[in-house]
Amino acid sequence: MPLGGSITHGVGSSNQNGYREVLLQLLHRHGFYVRLVGSRKAGTMSNDEHEGWRAFRVDQITTKAKASAKKLQPHVFTVNAGSNDCLQGYKIEEASNRVGDLLESLWLACPGSTVVLASLLVNKDERVDATIRAFNQQLETLARIKRVEGRKIVFVDMRGGDGPLVEDLVEDGTHPNDAGYAKMAKIWLRGIQAASNSGFLSATRR
Repeated sequence: MPLGGSITHGVGSSNQNGYREVLLQLLHRHGFYVRLVGSRKAGTMSNDEHEGWRAFRVDQITTKAKASAKKLQPHVFTVNAGSNDCLQGYKIEEASNRVGDLLESLWLACPGSTVVLASLLVNKDERVDATIRAFNQQLETLARIKRVEGRKIVFVDMRGGDGPLVEDLVEDGTHPNDAGYAKMAKIWLRGIQAASNSGFLSATRR
């Protein structure tokens, strides 16, 4: 289940597939049998299901995700959520609590599922980007805590050397273009491979 806001939806990409189509192709190429699930549809790809809610904050995404996760029972969640919290400057100091609530709601609905949690992307607006950096620090710490607690979680850094750069964003300075989404897909793949190597995904390999 691709889960998050408008970036999960694919806003900014030429076909609204975002990272999802490239990721699906990469997963199949690397021997993973995968079907994307979600209550929403977007893009030109045949398997276009996702759980990306445009303009939604983490707490709002949680409300939607609870119902979809319980109904669809995904094995893996790729979570990229919080950009709208940062754009709105919404209680950033409490971000880890909100994301923690989201993750726990996923594991409650789907016991044994794996979360690949991503840091938020770079933003062209320097003020927003500073907020994103603070948010990301909380995300990385949260992922470490959940891993120590025994949860199946992998953290991936979308702001690393191979992540989307400012020049990979469309004019709004927030959403990736096709090249940026392709970079995201490769990082998601790396996270899913790490989860597989940790023994989290044995039932999903061919």
